[in-house]
Amino acid sequence: MANTESLENVVLELRRGVIVLAALSQLGAPEYGYSLLKKLSNLGLEVDQGTLYPLLRRLEAQGLLESVWKLEEARPRRYYVISAEGKKLLPKMKKEWAGIVAVMDKMLS
Repeated sequence: MANTESLENVVLELRRGVIVLAALSQLGAPEYGYSLLKKLSNLGLEVDQGTLYPLLRRLEAQGLLESVWKLEEARPRRYYVISAEGKKLLPKMKKEWAGIVAVMDKMLS
């Protein structure tokens, strides 16, 4: 059991930074939390709601996202979109990601 928990913790740590990059890359147009979850899932990245929603709030607090409440079908939804600051950071993050992938491909081959 300890090995299963250890693996889950390591995988969570590994995925955490990836989810930041994935979310920023998919918020060029406004999305609400659940629609972003579905979009990420459809692209092959499963993210738990308990991970995504705090992440979106943190990225907004850091100035990388902006949000607006909209009333849709008598239900308010908070829509997130990448901010100007996030748009400046995203290409740098993509470049860093490409470098990490290249190095890890060498190490894991």
